[in-house]
Amino acid sequence: QVQLVESGGGLVQAGGSLRLSCAASGIISSRNNMGWYRQAPGKQREWVATITDRGTTIYSDSVKGRFTISRDNAKNMVSLQLNSLKPEDTGVYYCNLFDRRVVGDYWGQGTQVTVSS
Repeated sequence: QVQLVESGGGLVQAGGSLRLSCAASGIISSRNNMGWYRQAPGKQREWVATITDRGTTIYSDSVKGRFTISRDNAKNMVSLQLNSLKPEDTGVYYCNLFDRRVVGDYWGQGTQVTVSS
């Protein structure tokens, strides 16, 4: 069983920064992508960023240039640095791990990010 635990959310003013972290535990193959999604109130969950096991990163257009995703393969951890935050970045941020070997898709419980104007 794979478990993901996020941390680092909070309340910040527009223009500020936060750093989210996610620790994965359980039986995880080395062939996996890790990423972040978010869900604003009343909206569907949307993809934010992904990093592959080889370190390739991709971002949604809405966060490109402001957010940075990184990972520590030895610790099975992924982080998201959120800079230049905007009120529209408010939402619950979810960590995701997709294990390509077993085609397993895993989610964390989510961490709240609130950006005040």
